[in-house]
Amino acid sequence: MTVGLLGGSFDPPHAGHLHLSREALKRFGLDRVVWLVSPGNPLKPDAPASMMRRMQAARAMIDHPRIAVSDFEARNRTRFTAESLSALRARHPTVRFTWLMGADNLVQIHRWEDWHSIFASVPVGVLARPGMRRAARNSVAARIYRAAQLPAHAARRLPTSETPAWCFLNMPMLDVSSSALRASGLWSRDEGALAEK
Repeated sequence: MTVGLLGGSFDPPHAGHLHLSREALKRFGLDRVVWLVSPGNPLKPDAPASMMRRMQAARAMIDHPRIAVSDFEARNRTRFTAESLSALRARHPTVRFTWLMGADNLVQIHRWEDWHSIFASVPVGVLARPGMRRAARNSVAARIYRAAQLPAHAARRLPTSETPAWCFLNMPMLDVSSSALRASGLWSRDEGALAEK
């Protein structure tokens, strides 16, 4: 089984997460995509909304039978992506995991704890985000792992490729972000639901 993992705080989850997940299923030929809702982001100064609230919002948003949501990191007390991947691979040795992320994360993944081990342990699927294509292609990680990049036409080979392997895909983009939703007042970390406008 090939499973794409989309990690993040999902504070809040939004249509862009769902769009990226559907594209990843189709373009990388994955069997499933799992949203790994993190307890918190070590690179962000503010704590997110409660885990329960974000999990509920994510489950309410998902409308695809092969997309699921998980609180694995909270249950296993893993703080960083690299250690979460190690724990998941140990628990599910027959599953081929692919780490999924938007191009904005490729730009700053070199700031993540033990980031080289992410590329060493699982293939990485990168999907375009508005305004991030050029920055992603010129990022520290893209330069270091240039020789490991698969061309877009070979994207369906990514989940079963030997690591390191990564693939950058352009896709129709939705200009939506969690930070913009928080700034608009549609999502408050203190309230129990999305506000209606």
